[in-house]
Amino acid sequence: MSQNRSSTGIPGLDDILQGGLPQGHLYLFEGEPGTGKTTLGLHFLLAGLAAGEQGLYVTLSETAAELKDVARSHGWDLDVAGLDVFELVSPDDLSPEAEQSIIHPSELELNQTVQGVMARIEASRPQRVVFDSLSEMRLLAQDPLRYRRQVLALKHFFARHGCTVLMLDDLSAAAGDMQLRSIAHGVVWLQQLVGEYGADKRFLRVPKMRGIAFRSGEHDFTLKTGGLEVFPRLVAAEHHKEFTPENVSTGNEALDVALGGGLGRGSNTLFVGPSGVGKTTTAIACVYAALQRGEKAAYYLFDEGLGTLIPRAKSMGYELESEMAAGNFLINALDPAEVTPGEFATGVRRAVERDGVRTVVIDSLNAYLQAMPGGKFLVLQMHELLTYLNQRGVTTILVLGQHGILGQGKLDIDLSYLSDAVLLFRYFEARGNLLKAVSVTKSRTNRHATTIHEFRLGEHGIEVGVALTDFEGVVSGVATYTGRTALFGDADVA
Repeated sequence: MSQNRSSTGIPGLDDILQGGLPQGHLYLFEGEPGTGKTTLGLHFLLAGLAAGEQGLYVTLSETAAELKDVARSHGWDLDVAGLDVFELVSPDDLSPEAEQSIIHPSELELNQTVQGVMARIEASRPQRVVFDSLSEMRLLAQDPLRYRRQVLALKHFFARHGCTVLMLDDLSAAAGDMQLRSIAHGVVWLQQLVGEYGADKRFLRVPKMRGIAFRSGEHDFTLKTGGLEVFPRLVAAEHHKEFTPENVSTGNEALDVALGGGLGRGSNTLFVGPSGVGKTTTAIACVYAALQRGEKAAYYLFDEGLGTLIPRAKSMGYELESEMAAGNFLINALDPAEVTPGEFATGVRRAVERDGVRTVVIDSLNAYLQAMPGGKFLVLQMHELLTYLNQRGVTTILVLGQHGILGQGKLDIDLSYLSDAVLLFRYFEARGNLLKAVSVTKSRTNRHATTIHEFRLGEHGIEVGVALTDFEGVVSGVATYTGRTALFGDADVA
């Protein structure tokens, strides 16, 4: 028998809960100050009002005016929305005419607090309640047993009245409130990670939710103007789609031949090499070829700015501005200090599922690594994202730079084993010039060429020459060409 659900007002969180919170129960939302608990509570109540359900916000730690200011900062007017706010300690209680000049919550009787909440519930009959916050009740109770009894009394009272309740806790208890976690029907943790640089990273976890399946693990979320946006952890197995395997052109016939027919649909190709060798331009060439086929493409740019990428592509014959204007080419310049892995993966999913993108470029993985709270998660999250893209029949290109001008340095991280194909770019010395070469070192989908080809960026895009046979030192990273095969520069001199 299916349970009636209450939307939290946050689509990503509803997705994690696979439909929302089961109605008529009490839920605990825990998090340190600043993690977004109050904003989440407002989302929940406003979603209820939109569904025709009366809501009540019980505030013990903030005044009603402060709560309305928080809502106004997100563009919500609680008075217009019709949200009932119950301020347990009113301004009248703090006035000079009151019996005590100052009433601190810890000086109030706990039973008076609980009775006040019950009386307001009886009067307004809300379907949804947010109780903010439990730390005040904990201070009033002083004794853990008394505190538990009062919370149980509230829980049974809410249940009799059919209320779905969110209780917010700021984790003021030294070791967490295990008493309330055992009482609550479900528990959600909101956490904030303060890094050495860039924006703070926020994520939530659902450790307990009785009676329903939910997506476990850490899920990134952001707190910005407009409220919370939650990005569910990507599980590739949930998103399989049938597609026809095929090869698609890179836009260069010689490179297609070296790859064994082109880029595989439903596969990913890693472009690896030192800075300036042509990885990004080759990726742009592949994107341009996809656009010419009538497909949509998305380019996620972490390193270079749009102000240099678009003009540079245009100078080589890759006209992208008209495709951008038509909505066929989605280019996103991302700040690795601001974006989170979950936010990025959700953006890619939207491009594929909502916008119909068939080609995706991530440039570069080096900068994407900087968006991670810990490098140990990069491979796991990238593996899930690549598996998802492969299962959706997307052609994916990953750009990974090597340290050092000539590429002798190590990689930030080795993703070659996750890649279906690897295109290796190298500098080499020949006839007093520093030239470029490209070779295919791996392909799971095609029988690729094992030869090394000269490569350059010309006025009409990328150019790939004939196989060069007399190379030395390619594996070591300092390649030297001593052969007599004609190079691109020979024709220019002639």
